[in-house]
Amino acid sequence: MPKLHVKMKDIPKQDRPRERLVEFGASHLSNQELIAILIGSGTRKESVQELASRIYSHFEGVELLREATLEELVTIKGIGMVKAVGILAAIELGNRINRFKMPERYVIRSPQDGADFVMEDLRLQKQENFICLFLNTKNQIIHRQTLFIGSLNSSIVHPREVFREAVKRSAASIICVHNHRATRS
Repeated sequence: MPKLHVKMKDIPKQDRPRERLVEFGASHLSNQELIAILIGSGTRKESVQELASRIYSHFEGVELLREATLEELVTIKGIGMVKAVGILAAIELGNRINRFKMPERYVIRSPQDGADFVMEDLRLQKQENFICLFLNTKNQIIHRQTLFIGSLNSSIVHPREVFREAVKRSAASIICVHNHRATRS
């Protein structure tokens, strides 16, 4: 008896991997569903989900898949160069994210620490600059942004610009800094 091939369009939307990821988040998907999203499509005889399950079985799970080579992937029926490269790129990105370490962050313990952090950049500026330092709960700088560069002797910034960035960065506190340009007559 021939195997029945189910196409993605025949699967209810709520059961499709992409739609499930959008609705529930990536953490709610199985490893096979994540692989299915990566490879994007199946073959004429096999759905993307079936192909993803076969890849997963071939490597006996994600541990051996992590060590997959291009040559090994393209030997799997239904996996060509494009799909193999996509899988390898995703594996490498996952490895890099796993190895990523946050650099040591500058800690603000006093107003002088804040001034020292920006002084070298600001002292040579010919225009007024308005800079915000966004801090976490340990008073470490998590982001520095120049919000406005003004004219020779003025700088105008709206509070919403400061707070928008603070909320975006989940900052616990903010230090606003600006330079004064001395004018000569």
